[in-house]
Amino acid sequence: MEMNFKTVIMNTRKFWILGVLVFSFWGLQAQSKKEAEKLLESVINKIASYDNFVADLSYTMVNQEMNIDEKKTGKIYVSGDKYRIEMQGQVIISDGKTLWTYLEDSQEVMISNMEDNDESISPTKILTSYNKDYDARFSRDATYKNSNLKLIELKPSEGKNFEKMSVLVNEKKLGLENFSLYDKAGNVFTYHIINMKPNTELPADTFTFDPKKYPDVEVVDMR
Repeated sequence: MEMNFKTVIMNTRKFWILGVLVFSFWGLQAQSKKEAEKLLESVINKIASYDNFVADLSYTMVNQEMNIDEKKTGKIYVSGDKYRIEMQGQVIISDGKTLWTYLEDSQEVMISNMEDNDESISPTKILTSYNKDYDARFSRDATYKNSNLKLIELKPSEGKNFEKMSVLVNEKKLGLENFSLYDKAGNVFTYHIINMKPNTELPADTFTFDPKKYPDVEVVDMR
């Protein structure tokens, strides 16, 4: 009886210790989630405070199963919901309502409505939609020499074409370093934001595509 009683006591103690550890883990996870959301919100608010920004852009598209590793460089211009991305042989422009994709090699511009492109690369939309469409948490696997760099992983709600998204931010500067999109086909699209310059003077036609400037362009209107 004495041994059985001691066994019960020991098992009960183990149960309570395990319970404390589990609840502590859940508490840390909840705290981590709140801290990740707060940091991302601070970065978003800082970027949103700019009238606009211009930055160098480095783009990669990787699919390990298909042995694809595509890299491009260019420039990005952002003002609210408007953006312009210039990369090698390609220009993507949005005025917030209409999306133009110009392909230099084929001398073709495709026009579509932004509302028909739920997963289009709108930097503002990507950053500001997380709070209602994504569950944000710090990545426990990511380590960097610069301790100020924090990787935040975002899992989407149902109905999204992307499995997850990650955003690398500088906690001290509240700056955006890069963001990656992971789709269901195994593709990983990463955009590195370099040398961001806020509140610059931009030409009036930065966020529109004027076919008159491209007399030989073929217009494909998909609206």
